[in-house]
Amino acid sequence: MTTQLNGSVLKAFRILELFAAGRSEMSAGEVAKELKINLITAHRFLHTLEQAGALRVTARGVFRLGYMFADLGERVLRDGGPALALQPVLDDLARATGEACMATRFENDMAVCIAKALPGRSLYVDIRIGTKLDAFCTAHGKLWLAFMEDEKRDTYLATAHLSALTATTITGKSALKQELQRIREDGFALNDGERESDIYAIAVPVTNRTDRMVSALSTFGTAREIVHQRRARLLRHLQDAALAAQSALYGGSAGT
Repeated sequence: MTTQLNGSVLKAFRILELFAAGRSEMSAGEVAKELKINLITAHRFLHTLEQAGALRVTARGVFRLGYMFADLGERVLRDGGPALALQPVLDDLARATGEACMATRFENDMAVCIAKALPGRSLYVDIRIGTKLDAFCTAHGKLWLAFMEDEKRDTYLATAHLSALTATTITGKSALKQELQRIREDGFALNDGERESDIYAIAVPVTNRTDRMVSALSTFGTAREIVHQRRARLLRHLQDAALAAQSALYGGSAGT
């Protein structure tokens, strides 16, 4: 039996998501325009959210997110955070691809492994939780660079030292910028033996409901076919996994 959803609750969360889309404050008029509702309804929702502690008023008719979200965020992290939610997705991905898989966050200019899953065979590539990956020469790192804000990416590129770790490492900043542009357009990143000469990977972004990248998933191993002959098949599994990850993190059905 299909459970009936509460439309008012869903609309309230749509209002909160507007603030998550890079806006620090909004007026009732802006909310009404974005959600295509009348001004009276927007006022009612905003003031109700204020009374609940989800929003706070900073000026007449101007709202910001309330501090309760900082408390809720700390609780989520204490309960295991994204890694806990992503683990079942990685387990399914490893079974579907037959390769090792991992998820990352971005911290101090490096991609950091927060969860992993290993294939059900005797030989595979492993990685430790907490391992840090260079941004310029790994699939995860390049993906984070490609989808971060322009200003932050420019700051990274201005100071980065692009060392030639293998024969395929991108060492020119112009070439790296072109690679990042391709990643943004294609929606995935490759590691063609650029950090270690015998490790290959494909990575895709996990986004929130406003399309901001919040994590990354990859399949990796020692076979160069991962980024060549098997790329299309593995990419389909990764893209399905990214939708499942979004659902695990933010609720709802995958792809909705």
